[in-house]
Amino acid sequence: MWGQHTCLMDNELAIAARGLRKAYGKNVAVAGVDLEVRRGEVFALLGPNGAGKTTTVEILEGYRRRDAGEVSVLGSDPTAPAANWRNRIGIVLQGVGEFDELNVSELVHHFAGFYADADDPEKVIARVGLAGKARARTHTLSGGQKRRLDVALGIIGRPELLFLDEPTTGFDPEARREFWQLIRDLAAAGTTIVLTTHYLDEAEALADRVGVIAGGRLIEVAAPEHLGNRQQAHATVSWRTPEGRSESTESATPTELVTELAARFGGEVPGLTVTRPTLEDVYLRMIGHR
Repeated sequence: MWGQHTCLMDNELAIAARGLRKAYGKNVAVAGVDLEVRRGEVFALLGPNGAGKTTTVEILEGYRRRDAGEVSVLGSDPTAPAANWRNRIGIVLQGVGEFDELNVSELVHHFAGFYADADDPEKVIARVGLAGKARARTHTLSGGQKRRLDVALGIIGRPELLFLDEPTTGFDPEARREFWQLIRDLAAAGTTIVLTTHYLDEAEALADRVGVIAGGRLIEVAAPEHLGNRQQAHATVSWRTPEGRSESTESATPTELVTELAARFGGEVPGLTVTRPTLEDVYLRMIGHR
């Protein structure tokens, strides 16, 4: 069965996993996950704490050994990769505290020395929006600037595949949206990105597809707008009556209902709203929350 996918994996998939399992004693963290990530896409892995996200990603990165299953990441098994495999992978670390006394330029140049074909450090610094901070010591950077530096260190080796773990935790809204644009730019340049996040709006803004994992199992993989048949869900239409009361109803044909309401009110419908379930609504239902 695995052999039948070899050509597809090499040509179209950055990641392919079949029957991925990992347990810690009696605690099964990953329980038979099948996962595919296409080359060039942004793939978001969603799930509550303890769902198996981190363990799955660490296995794909080659930092944790699986108990069972088969995995190919850029054509190699992460437990015994090809000689240059590490140079093709980028991992955004959660901080660079041990380098606090170096400035941004010194640190990026330092990391460039780890790679045989590193990108130009000064160009990478500019690419992540830190050209104006190149001579600033890392401990003087804001939270958003430090995260940009983390990305610079993750991409200095020109990775084909970039892993981002909770990249905007603690960001203010403006910094988050600036960071989102950086991720879009990387994806537009052809980098495959695997993103884990607790922010559903982040997954919706960035991801081509999302996978929801809970209890160590991958529940569903789909485009954000299609997850949980979201695009087919009934819409909630709300309005105010002439007496000022709020009314609402669910409808499979909201346009038809709004047309009827407009005729009833002779034009504009007071307080009219039409909403469908958000990605967060669908996600919470999938993982068992009410």
